[in-house]
Amino acid sequence: MTQRLSPGTIAMLMAAPLLWAGNAVVGRALNTLIPPITLNFVRWLLAFALLLPLAWQVLRPGSPLWPHWRRYALLGLLGIGSYNALQYLALQTSTPLNVTLVGSGMPVWMLIIGALCFGVPTSRRQIAGVLLSVAGVVLVLSRGSWEQLLALRLVPGDLYMVAATISWSFYSWLLVRTSEPRELRGDWAAFLMAQMIFGLGWSGAFAGVEWSLGATQITWGWPLAAGLAFIAVGPAILAYRFWGVAAQRAGPVVGGFFINLTPLFAAVLSTVFLGEAPHLYHALAFALIVGGIVVSSRRA
Repeated sequence: MTQRLSPGTIAMLMAAPLLWAGNAVVGRALNTLIPPITLNFVRWLLAFALLLPLAWQVLRPGSPLWPHWRRYALLGLLGIGSYNALQYLALQTSTPLNVTLVGSGMPVWMLIIGALCFGVPTSRRQIAGVLLSVAGVVLVLSRGSWEQLLALRLVPGDLYMVAATISWSFYSWLLVRTSEPRELRGDWAAFLMAQMIFGLGWSGAFAGVEWSLGATQITWGWPLAAGLAFIAVGPAILAYRFWGVAAQRAGPVVGGFFINLTPLFAAVLSTVFLGEAPHLYHALAFALIVGGIVVSSRRA
């Protein structure tokens, strides 16, 4: 039997990693202007202000959010409070190459967590899809050179990215394990706001710890303002909207394979903004990643 994804679902599954690729590029560019945990807090504070006119009703005392507050507090911790904070923190000590390579293990973590924590069996097709998709990502990151791949060395930032990937895997599985009312789940703005109100609290608490450790220097200016505007609208609101809907439709495992498009999109963005010409290995990597997605999406 074949799991068929609609064009709209595929588009959302591709739009999210495109925006997240931009988030990695901008996050790296801002790492000298603002502390990483503070960056995550300010990002979600701006996103909260932008989303509030669309979803303020969810914060009312009689909202269906409050009977399910524990679930949304956990979603807010994993998806908003932790994932990007850990990614921004990773970019302080690790290279984008290493961070993206560690993040490419997402499909593996999706399968492991699904099997161990949610009792979801793993098929041979999914394992084959993991191998194909990760091979494509490694090809992009190594730029077709074994020497460059073998020269990689793990640093603390890589471990932060491992934690971020595991956090996102749990978050994605929890998205499809739901019991909340349809009036909340069916309204994308209300659903994101329900997570954001708790995620903002987690982000603020983590930023407070960062400030207490002396990381308070912020260089205000147009570069920081422009970067914050992008990550608040694109990777925060739009990407979470796309991922939230698409992960429910396609399932977190298939979604995890689409996340592996993130480093490929990052390579394309480097071509556009840095003037680096594309190479043959980009096309081969794209074929491997898409092949992994197609194989993992089919059920025997």
